[in-house]
Amino acid sequence: MEKQKPGVVNRQLLSLMAEMVLDEAITSYKVQNLYQQIDEALKMGDKESFQKLTDELKQVLPRKVN
Repeated sequence: MEKQKPGVVNRQLLSLMAEMVLDEAITSYKVQNLYQQIDEALKMGDKESFQKLTDELKQVLPRKVN
């Protein structure tokens, strides 16, 4: 097995870290977007859209890690 120099991060680890950051950014965007759509549905009194959007939000939130 090849030894690494101290302080050097291998490409696989960097790729994994980049993927984690991207996943978090996408999830945050989805959550913010859903909250905005839910607010709009509430303003419009659109119960059907509100229910659909809150169901979507429930699916996204458990995956979000802080």
